[in-house]
Amino acid sequence: MKRMHLHVAVKDIPQSVGFYSALFGAEPSVVKSDYAKWMLDDPRVNFAISTRGREPGLDHLGIQVDSAEELGEVYDRLRKAGGEVIEQGQTVCCYAKSEKSWIDDPAGIAWETFHTTGESIVYGDGSGERTARVAHEKQDGKQSACCAPQPQAEPAEASACCRP
Repeated sequence: MKRMHLHVAVKDIPQSVGFYSALFGAEPSVVKSDYAKWMLDDPRVNFAISTRGREPGLDHLGIQVDSAEELGEVYDRLRKAGGEVIEQGQTVCCYAKSEKSWIDDPAGIAWETFHTTGESIVYGDGSGERTARVAHEKQDGKQSACCAPQPQAEPAEASACCRP
């Protein structure tokens, strides 16, 4: 079964966790200093927030699937939708191991399609994530939450997702 994915850039994780926990009537399934995620069944959505974006707001949308077979179906749909599909393959990002691809919709909104295969103790190692997301960088020059420049004071593990 597929699940809608929404990723929002925020300025303050604790404040935003409080707000969204009240809104959803549920606590997040993952909470880190720079990231939180709710795996909701009503509505069926993977809702994530992070402080890795330059500006607060919608970072990207996506479709998460439960199996490799469903991922193949969604990949077929991406090719039929038109536009450039950036196949990222196996990666670690957002404290999860996944296989994913990216495409921009006609309005320029980045869509991520992915199958999560496990958890990670780090935000990500950058295996293709930066290349995929830079290909989808918006005309105004803003980058996605995953690939926005990180402060130098962060440990390498926390900011590795965005390294070239």
